[in-house]
Amino acid sequence: MTGDWNLAEIAGDLFRAREDWRAEYRRHAEHGQAGFPSRRKLEAILADLSGALFPLRLGPSSVQADNEADYVLETLDRALVALRDQVRLELGYHQVEQGLETDHGAGRIVGAFAHELPGIRRLLDTDVEAAYAGDPAARSVDEVLICYPCIQAVIHYRLAHSLYSLGAPLVARIIAEIAHSLTGIDIHPGASIGHSFFIDHGSGVVIGETAIVGNRVRIYQAVTLGARSFPSEKDGSLIKGMPRHPIVEDDVVIYAGATILGRVTVGAGAVIGGNVWLTEYVPPGSVIHQAFAERERTNASAVPTGHVVEEADPDAPRGLI
Repeated sequence: MTGDWNLAEIAGDLFRAREDWRAEYRRHAEHGQAGFPSRRKLEAILADLSGALFPLRLGPSSVQADNEADYVLETLDRALVALRDQVRLELGYHQVEQGLETDHGAGRIVGAFAHELPGIRRLLDTDVEAAYAGDPAARSVDEVLICYPCIQAVIHYRLAHSLYSLGAPLVARIIAEIAHSLTGIDIHPGASIGHSFFIDHGSGVVIGETAIVGNRVRIYQAVTLGARSFPSEKDGSLIKGMPRHPIVEDDVVIYAGATILGRVTVGAGAVIGGNVWLTEYVPPGSVIHQAFAERERTNASAVPTGHVVEEADPDAPRGLI
């Protein structure tokens, strides 16, 4: 039973709104019929890829040591075929001619992506180890892998970054937004992030498209690595792809709520205190205090007043991932 809503009139108005949009932006009318990558399907693909990367911890409970290799082979085959279909849809949207060129391009991108998976797994191992070493509450790497939202976000980011770099930015962006919805951590797949990366807690973290983050960087919740301004063309449209986000060098710690904007560099070993607002260069080894708005020269291991960083017991059992 339907309400008295005059649905025929509403549907007609919606049709005219779509047609008006497509008349103004012809590209949508020309290519929209080919379809778009599916978020729902990419969620299933990401679950399979996560299981293939960490079969004993992120795969189904039926996976054991004796069938791990077979599971990985079967799961990779299913995930990569499905991913190729999604990349084909993205390429088809951007090309006037459909067919062999689109198929070949999707195969090339996904083939290259597949060969990057072992390296991605090794990078993720450093991220898991960094989280374990940097959080005294972590009792094993298994706990970190299964429980920590930052690891889920970083798995998605590392996979998305590979696809972004290989020429599938729309699929990559969908993957990043899946992680954003699940964890509250927003990492653009265009950002460049080194090894041993740890986000403690994580909710509200934003890392922009052109950010560069070095090795062994640790950040806390609600940190923003954002843009300060957006250059535009003469017609007022924004210039795309300009470097506009921070460069964070190796061994930097950024505490909760800090905001760093623009193409500024935070030097190696610096410590940025909680709720600091930064729009200028930070020399290596500095400590930035929000309360006093001052910059202190110090060694790379120093932390702001009132903050203590504890490390996990190096002799504690790590687990098997």
